[in-house]
Amino acid sequence: LTPHSARYWLRRSVLFICTVAFVWAIGDMMRALAFPEDVRNLTGAVLGLVVLGLAIDTTLRRPVAEMAPARRILRNALIVSFLILLWFFWVAGMEVLFWLGVYVLGLPPLLRFTSAATRTMLDAAAAEDFRVLRNVLIERGARLVIIALAAVWLAMAFRINGAQMMQDDAFNRIFRGVLAGIVILLAADLVWQLAKESINVRMARASLTVQDSAELARNTRLRTLLPILRNFLAAFIAVVAGMMVLSGLGVEVGPLIAGAGVFGVAIGFGSQTLVKDILSGVFYMMDDAFRVGEYIQSGSYKGTVESFSIRSVKLRHHRGPVFTVPFGSLGAVQNMSRDWVIDKFMINVSYDADVAKVKKVVKGIGAALLDDPELGPLIIETVKMKGVEQFGDYGITLSFAMTTKPGHQTQIRRRAQAMIKDAFAANSIHFASPTVQVAGDEAQATAAAAATRDAIAKKNAALAQGGGEAAAE
Repeated sequence: LTPHSARYWLRRSVLFICTVAFVWAIGDMMRALAFPEDVRNLTGAVLGLVVLGLAIDTTLRRPVAEMAPARRILRNALIVSFLILLWFFWVAGMEVLFWLGVYVLGLPPLLRFTSAATRTMLDAAAAEDFRVLRNVLIERGARLVIIALAAVWLAMAFRINGAQMMQDDAFNRIFRGVLAGIVILLAADLVWQLAKESINVRMARASLTVQDSAELARNTRLRTLLPILRNFLAAFIAVVAGMMVLSGLGVEVGPLIAGAGVFGVAIGFGSQTLVKDILSGVFYMMDDAFRVGEYIQSGSYKGTVESFSIRSVKLRHHRGPVFTVPFGSLGAVQNMSRDWVIDKFMINVSYDADVAKVKKVVKGIGAALLDDPELGPLIIETVKMKGVEQFGDYGITLSFAMTTKPGHQTQIRRRAQAMIKDAFAANSIHFASPTVQVAGDEAQATAAAAATRDAIAKKNAALAQGGGEAAAE
């Protein structure tokens, strides 16, 4: 809340609580002084109008975020209508419906406020794991207390004919089942929040930049597996809690589990591709074939692993597109981001080039790359000339190789090739290029060149004459 909103709600809360307490005290005093019931009901209705007017005024004047005027008017109209309905329940003596309406209107904002307040007050000090455990326990504990108080108050509202209703075995079983279900759901929510926050803390730690390669690999694997574990825990806790709630309400869960098993087998036969994708994903994770952030290639698909689901993986291509590939369609995976990469390239030099001199020049370039503050830490084994690969029509093909960290080989190769070009030019080493040699003395060469020029001129003249005749026709 902004300071203005906080002051507004503080003043309105104090005013509303004092007004409700005054109305309640007037009703108890009239009951203690044995006022007639009609007088008490009329007085309660009139005083209820005062509380209703205060609630409507609070609704219309409350500070809200910017929104369209029509939407704000509609929201205010719905809230005012609900408040009038609550006043009608109060006047008519429908206490159960009145308190249910109060819970529907006030309990969700109260729970949100409690969660926000506890997170704000407890967001300091303590070790990370202990802080998360403490915050979750206190926040969910506060929510549990509020819900328990609301349930007790609602039970007090059932005092009319409550004894007769509790004597009914069916109602007693349902009532106990509902209470047990509330406890189970609150416990499941607590377990889920603890597990989720612990996983989130571990993922945040795994996202930090570290220098140790082994630690970095372990963190990458954790960022890959923890989201899958979180989704599995959510589904498992929801299923188990649902089964326990149904069992508390007297529903036989055994046949449901058996029916779910038969239904699952039928779905398995009908969706073999889905089952294949899920199982393939499990085995890929067990084999540690790839992790989030790694660059992989499988068939025509390649890209950086961005995220996983139960049945597919998302690959971000280096040009931007995202591939969503089912695990069953991956097949053999080529991981290009593990440990090291050997990069090779070829350069053609002329036949008159000194191979030993080329090797010496490239050795100096390799040393310069290692001394580079930007590229040096990325090089495992610097660029070297391996030797003569083959003899071509116009020159000698030399092979070069280097070992780098994954993902940086292209950057280092481009820098090395640019340095090789400059070094070759400085040391008079020529690259191979197509050449034509004409045998004979100079006079014959000159005559051959003149004959070639005459032939080309005659051909161009013939083409020009043919084009003129076609235009004339």
